[in-house]
Amino acid sequence: MFESVSAAPPDAILGLTDAYKADPNPDKINLGVGVYQDASGKTPVLGTVREAASRLAKDLASKSYLPITGSAEYGEAVQKLMFGVEDEIVRSRRAVTAHTPGGTGALRVTADFLKQNFEDATVWLSQPTWANHPAVFAAAGVPTKIYSYFDKAANGLAFDKMIADLKKIPSGDVVLLHGCCHNPTGIDPTPEQWKQIAETLRSMGAMPLIDFAYQGFGEGIQEDAAGLQAFCRPGEELIVCSSFSKNFGLYRERVGAATFVTADQDSALRVGSQVKRAIRSNYSNPPSHGAELVVTILTDHKLRQQWDGEVAEMRDRINGMRKLLVEKLAEHGAPGDHSFIQQQRGMFSFSGLTPEQVERLKHDYAIYIVGSGRINVAGITPQNVDRLAHSITDVLKG
Repeated sequence: MFESVSAAPPDAILGLTDAYKADPNPDKINLGVGVYQDASGKTPVLGTVREAASRLAKDLASKSYLPITGSAEYGEAVQKLMFGVEDEIVRSRRAVTAHTPGGTGALRVTADFLKQNFEDATVWLSQPTWANHPAVFAAAGVPTKIYSYFDKAANGLAFDKMIADLKKIPSGDVVLLHGCCHNPTGIDPTPEQWKQIAETLRSMGAMPLIDFAYQGFGEGIQEDAAGLQAFCRPGEELIVCSSFSKNFGLYRERVGAATFVTADQDSALRVGSQVKRAIRSNYSNPPSHGAELVVTILTDHKLRQQWDGEVAEMRDRINGMRKLLVEKLAEHGAPGDHSFIQQQRGMFSFSGLTPEQVERLKHDYAIYIVGSGRINVAGITPQNVDRLAHSITDVLKG
């Protein structure tokens, strides 16, 4: 039977990493996959994670199954980090959080939940969005459409077009928004714009679905929740898919969460039962170690303070590389104004490079960038930024 199976095309992002690894050029640069790297080009294990892992190893009690939605302690820690310790959502217990295998797992659980409970709902995605978003919803049988987001001419947010598109969305549909550090553009709405987006969705009767994968990588841990907070009125409903891959460096541990905020506690119980149903037929229950690390850090005052500092250090390095790249492009005489790169936030920059220019960077300079022109700024280091700026300049000049 397997003889009839054709080869699938490589993943647009992970497949790029495979090509990078196979490249023998010693000066190759990988700016494709969204993984944080330090100034030496390594993906570090945070000091807080090492300390938490050491504590857990000494106090290992059981390896039995977790509940379907994970531990209650993890769900509580996730909600307090996103919404705030004293937030009405947390106090009223009108939200249910499921520990999922990464943020992608949270999206798939959400997609399955929507398919099983709101079969006619369409999920609206920003144009552009993370490359895996359409695939996750398609795999669950959930249709998707797009709304305007990126203004290519201005390298900024097409806010007026975005609002105009959101005002056309039917009641009962779901709108996926990037809570901060938009992937792939690095362009976020302002706090005032977030308020207008939230009011628009309320008036249209659409469900907000917030993909919240980069908390702390934009302006700060609490500051990056400004967009999320715009939707958090008493009695309002929303869904949040979050991840600790980036801000805890727990990529391979696959630590994510799907949080369903309902109108009241009774609704949360009913929704929670359907979330369990979706999980049970998928992976049954989540892994434990990564979530235990997160809970240990977030519930220990000293470790929490240390973690805040580690996130700030990663954020500052990324923003520093943005500034340095802009300076180096100017120094090498790159045509055009590239200051927009410094204004973007998070790990990614929509560079403006065309697919043809991206291909030339790979073929002639061993620089690997996603075909859309998205650059992982965290892959830039003080050692490779000169070569990168020189290569981009050559390609832009033709």
